Amino acid sequence: MKSILKIREIKHLTHDVLLIQTDRPDSITFQPGQAADIAINLPDWSDQLRPFTFTSLPEDDFLEFTIKTYPSHHAVTEKLLTLVAGDELIVHSVFGTIIYKGEGIFIAGGAGITPFIALFRHLEKEGSIGNNKLLFANKTSADIIQNTYFHTLLKDNFINVLSKEQLKGYESGYITTDIIRKQQAADLKYYYLCGPPNMMDAIQKSLETLGVNEKYIVHESF
Repeated sequence: MKSILKIREIKHLTHDVLLIQTDRPDSITFQPGQAADIAINLPDWSDQLRPFTFTSLPEDDFLEFTIKTYPSHHAVTEKLLTLVAGDELIVHSVFGTIIYKGEGIFIAGGAGITPFIALFRHLEKEGSIGNNKLLFANKTSADIIQNTYFHTLLKDNFINVLSKEQLKGYESGYITTDIIRKQQAADLKYYYLCGPPNMMDAIQKSLETLGVNEKYIVHESF
């Protein structure tokens, strides 16, 4: 079953990330952290589906998607950059395996932050942020999605790792075994992972090195 969504608002969050808000039909249900296959409701685009994560909450009266764009790919996200309020998206099946199981360390790379936006918004609303930490890998500080929100929400538990920029207060390079070890704590049992496949493979190996049991790892890759 598919639904046609009219765009209410579309704007830039960063130099290459769009925030799109649409109408919310009753037929669409999801859990924080889940995504859907989406197409643009225009000729030549309606059959080109891409997975985008809901960054709104299930109880909101609108749907929101936070989408990293890749103009050089000359595909769907480049076309999204041309859309305006009143244009339409087509939402197909909802899916996703990232669900909140308990306090832990969230590890994201680039657009892999999107399921965690919804999860942290849900935890914030429930008053359950607790000691959760977020490790976020990007190339530069300009690439950090929802930087102000996460700094305000998590304070010192928001740790940024930049691969192409060295700044005071930020880790440099990539998320390594040592960086994860430095953030571990007895009450942070779970590890939530989402990012590019190569990064996730490296993180999985780091967690194995650290002796983390697979049952405490919640992951997804886009």
